[in-house]
Amino acid sequence: MKKRIAIVTGASRGIGKEFVKQLLLKDPDEIWAVARNEERLEMLRRELSEKIIPLSKDLSVFEEMDSLREMLEKKNPTVVWLVNNAGTAKMGLYEDFKAEEIDRSVRLNCSAVAALCTICIPYMERGSRILNISSAASFQPMPYLNLYAASKVFVRYYSRGLNEELKRKGISVTAVCPGWVDTELLMREINGKKVNFPGVVSPAAVVKKALMDGEKGKDISVCSLYVKWEHLFTKLFSEKTAMNIWLKGIQKYGYAGK
Repeated sequence: MKKRIAIVTGASRGIGKEFVKQLLLKDPDEIWAVARNEERLEMLRRELSEKIIPLSKDLSVFEEMDSLREMLEKKNPTVVWLVNNAGTAKMGLYEDFKAEEIDRSVRLNCSAVAALCTICIPYMERGSRILNISSAASFQPMPYLNLYAASKVFVRYYSRGLNEELKRKGISVTAVCPGWVDTELLMREINGKKVNFPGVVSPAAVVKKALMDGEKGKDISVCSLYVKWEHLFTKLFSEKTAMNIWLKGIQKYGYAGK
């Protein structure tokens, strides 16, 4: 009998770790936890469950990502959940990014998401779910967070389009679009000033809502009323208006107007 597995990328901390915790409650045979930090992954297994299979991989490197395809071919499981959570973010001017850094960011935030979907879908059955972590940053252009926001637009559009393609197979794809999430990745200070994060929510809240929306077959998951209002705002008014509000909000941190 085939094993029923979940695959979670970016699993060693933050939202990814919370996905591992909550997916364990759904009782898969294994959770393949993917991240670069081998030590963190092993700690995760010891802390949570022997069902966790730690896989130390850099998904921005094609050969390491493709090794997941080889594992699937060898073990031939049923993938009941795929959570594409791995990603990178950096705030700054365009000139703060080296070409190599841009390339790696796009590979990790965009290419790896699409590639892992393609790799895993042949091992999915009717009722399997894909959750791709996008962001509320995808709702409008975000100068000074530009590369990250633009990459999350790709994830949102790709996920919603793929969801339509897979309906005949009974597989759903959900673009998960949280706002600010209270994890260690948040920048607590910018240029010496404490940052205020409006509408910040816990990883647990984001994950709980994402799993519920995935099971309902929704193509987008928005966790909080604050983010729902952000999404509606761009539809009622304009993306440019929302972008200008963002710019005004970050002026005090020394970004706008440089």
